[in-house]
Amino acid sequence: METDPVTMMRWTGMVAFAFLLVLTTLMAGAVDAQPVSPRASRSVLTLGPGWQFARGDYPQASGVAFDDKNWTSVTLPHSFDAAEEGDGSYYRGPAWYRRVFTVTAPTPGRRLFVQFDAAATVADVWLNGKHVGRHEGGYAAFRFDITAALVPGRNILAVRVDNSATRTIAPLSGDFTVFGGLYRPVSLIETDDLHFDMNDHGGPGIYARVASLTPERTGISVLARVSNATGSRKRATVTSRILDAEGRQVALMRRATTIAPGQTAVVPLQGEVASPRRWDGVRDPYLYRVVTQIGEAGDQVTVPLGIRTIRIDPTQGLLLNGKPYPLRGANLQHSARPGIGNAVSREQIVEDFAILREMGSTGVRLAHFQHPQAAYEEADRLGLGLWTEIGVVGEIEDTPAFRANAAQQLRELIAQTYNHPSVMIWGIGNEIYADDPSVTRLLESLQKVAKETDPSRPTAYAHCCQADDHPKAMVSDVIGFNRYFGWYKDQSGQTLGRWAAGFHATHPDRAFAVSEYGAGGSIRHQADPPGDVDPASDWHPEQYQSEYHERNSRELADKPYVFAAFVWVAFDFASAGRHEGDRRGINDKGLVTYDRQTRKDAYYWYQANWSDKPMVHITSRRHNVRRTPDVEVKAYTNAGTATLFVNGTEQTTISTEGQIARWNVLLRPGPNRIEVRVLGQSDSVEWSYLPAPSMISPAD
Repeated sequence: METDPVTMMRWTGMVAFAFLLVLTTLMAGAVDAQPVSPRASRSVLTLGPGWQFARGDYPQASGVAFDDKNWTSVTLPHSFDAAEEGDGSYYRGPAWYRRVFTVTAPTPGRRLFVQFDAAATVADVWLNGKHVGRHEGGYAAFRFDITAALVPGRNILAVRVDNSATRTIAPLSGDFTVFGGLYRPVSLIETDDLHFDMNDHGGPGIYARVASLTPERTGISVLARVSNATGSRKRATVTSRILDAEGRQVALMRRATTIAPGQTAVVPLQGEVASPRRWDGVRDPYLYRVVTQIGEAGDQVTVPLGIRTIRIDPTQGLLLNGKPYPLRGANLQHSARPGIGNAVSREQIVEDFAILREMGSTGVRLAHFQHPQAAYEEADRLGLGLWTEIGVVGEIEDTPAFRANAAQQLRELIAQTYNHPSVMIWGIGNEIYADDPSVTRLLESLQKVAKETDPSRPTAYAHCCQADDHPKAMVSDVIGFNRYFGWYKDQSGQTLGRWAAGFHATHPDRAFAVSEYGAGGSIRHQADPPGDVDPASDWHPEQYQSEYHERNSRELADKPYVFAAFVWVAFDFASAGRHEGDRRGINDKGLVTYDRQTRKDAYYWYQANWSDKPMVHITSRRHNVRRTPDVEVKAYTNAGTATLFVNGTEQTTISTEGQIARWNVLLRPGPNRIEVRVLGQSDSVEWSYLPAPSMISPAD
């Protein structure tokens, strides 16, 4: 759902004056576009500050009379594990949130919903002591109608969240910390009784798609789900307008319908856009908007529209608008940060995507669960193609309850992200360990859900630990392979390039991607050359990681049939089960550090290969104390030539080979300034040559 802050100011008689003051304060810095219709009747109020919080269980905390004055005051979003993540252990259990809000007497013909953009992992919600709903799953948005529980004046919203491990809710396991709390925004949404479906798996109730496409015109199909919460039949006219990026109307669709009391009608609308401008990935991420409204002043919802086609061919790879468009980028495990966990702001999500785009990425795999709406919006805006998936990872349970929860999460993912043109692939699972028919049955059921819900996009399963052609790898439309040749050691002597060529030769009709490949790298560990590395050890030199990526990315570069290749992983991230590298509880395979402050050498390797913007980066810059004077200067660059300066004196200009320039240099004792210049760009480091102290003392 697109939430337009400007419409918050039309909170029509439901919220008391004190809340209007808060709303006005929140609106002061808003820069979002003005709503299309000033008469739209949907209003949204984000409940950020003013919450009371306590970790642990308080069975009476749902009640109106419960005293929470000794609890901690917090502002949402909030994660209750943030203070302890990264130490290898963290709290998994219940916690409570309570908040007071005030309303006037409810207006006839209006309804009030509470929306949680996510809550980990199980959420039970009460209003004024009345249980209004329960949601199981930690990564999707959900809503409850709280109209019947409202009272004039003071209302108490109480939420019990619990991130305990269960055997019925995906994910059951995974290489990541399951942060708990109300870690994404919570909002109150007011609508008319006649409104777009608020119970459509957390989605907007609007589905817009490209029905046909030629250079001259595109056919657009819109399905609007209209709910009638009254006790009588209602006649309604639904209008959809398509607006271009400048706000000009380029298509109009209208249809009248009748909705039975208490029912939801699916209203189809058809229209055309002349001379369409396509959403063409990073080449031209052009966006339209679809604004759909009931009547002249009824409920209104806006969703994005990108006019594009995608197809994945076993030989040519991914075709965007009929042209090759290899997805190259990284996995984004989650957007968590030190000290706040996954309770990140929109600005921090925007920063993450900017870092990935600056690297030259054309795609991102959103692992291993549904990400916040801001992630999909940024991908739309930047032109990044997305593989997005649910948390069926590692372990599964062959039970009706688990299968139902996995299907629910997939339906939520599709409903909530369907309209984003950046979404290209639905992921139905990742690295399921079990090797028995129950896994295939589960994936087949999820494949069916995906195809029934959205037949327009391909599905994928990220396969790991059994034979390449294992039955569970063959369920989805395309396959992702998680391959770590050169990091996790085996006896096969296999390389990523030879493996990919071999699979393509034996399965020429199967489209596949490398959904994960990577190696650990710590900016605190420096060794040049790095030598061999044990992944389970506490020694992960940065140079090993960069050499790993040099080698493996080269092996994939000449294989167009590998439709996507995603580095594991974009950013170091919290993983409580990890005890390796330089810190406990952190997976250090990121191209960028957990705090986003340092881009590792491997990041610049990809920038040199994927970005057209002139750049140069000297590697091993943090290896700044050298014990021998003979050193290699290695720089990543996308320029054809590079010039070396040592201590201010120009040395030589050389041609680069495969985005690398190399020189052998003799350091003088003490500090040395090394600089490389290309195409008006330069990079410099300071290395000190300090001979190792002698172990032999001179005789007296």
